[in-house]
Amino acid sequence: MHMAAYDADDTTPLLSGLRHAAAGTPFDLSAVDPAATPFGSGDKQRDKAAVEALALELDELQNRLFADRRYAILVVLQGTDTSGKDGTLRSVFGRMSPLGVRTVGWRAPSEEERAHDVLWRIHAQAPRRGEIVVFNRSHYEDVLVPLVNGHLTEQTLARRYAHINDFERMLCESGTVIVKFMLHISREEQRKRLQERVDNPDKRWKFQPEDLHVRNQWGAYQQAYARAIGATGTDWAPWTVVPADSKTHRNLMIARLLRQVLQGLDLRYPDDPALAGLKVQ
Repeated sequence: MHMAAYDADDTTPLLSGLRHAAAGTPFDLSAVDPAATPFGSGDKQRDKAAVEALALELDELQNRLFADRRYAILVVLQGTDTSGKDGTLRSVFGRMSPLGVRTVGWRAPSEEERAHDVLWRIHAQAPRRGEIVVFNRSHYEDVLVPLVNGHLTEQTLARRYAHINDFERMLCESGTVIVKFMLHISREEQRKRLQERVDNPDKRWKFQPEDLHVRNQWGAYQQAYARAIGATGTDWAPWTVVPADSKTHRNLMIARLLRQVLQGLDLRYPDDPALAGLKVQ
């Protein structure tokens, strides 16, 4: 039996067109407006305050998750360069105790990792029960980058999609809740953010010449993301596309949805009746 990944609540109407859980059916990423703010109030300062309040709520829920030890949470953050993966980590997860939260930033595989199947290195970093692990990029890079660069046949691509779905189902059946976010920005917003990196000496270190080459492949990456979402958005691990031109909206939407996930698990602190009335001398 697959563990329910989400407990539907008042966010359901806001997610129309943004969530995909029907693997094998097309997903039209171009239909999603990166500038949309369905979770916003219309007041930026109010929304920023809401993110801060939610971060504190998430800290308490993470404490319960750590004490409860029945579930693990894997959060996948995917998106093009400058889509806001690092900013999400700071704003949404920054209040949580480092004891129960871990971030894994994925890069190109090493020689040792390439000598194994593409999910070998991923499985080793999966969360333990009681832990939240956030993937900054993820196993989805292996169905994005090589596809765009023409290194995958259709047969190999289909096989990788199937392996990912089976892998994520196995994790879910073993107590892991998988929450997958695709941070969706516009090409113009990316241009602005890349230019900001170039213009700001304190951010210039983030800019790599390779960023411009990848930017020239914008259309191909958008198609690759749409294909991946369509192929791997499942009942047990659905995709949620986050309109992310607004950094505040991005943080607010992810924080609200993550709170919803954690609240839906009915987390509780364990109690030992034998300790009732104990007096510490």
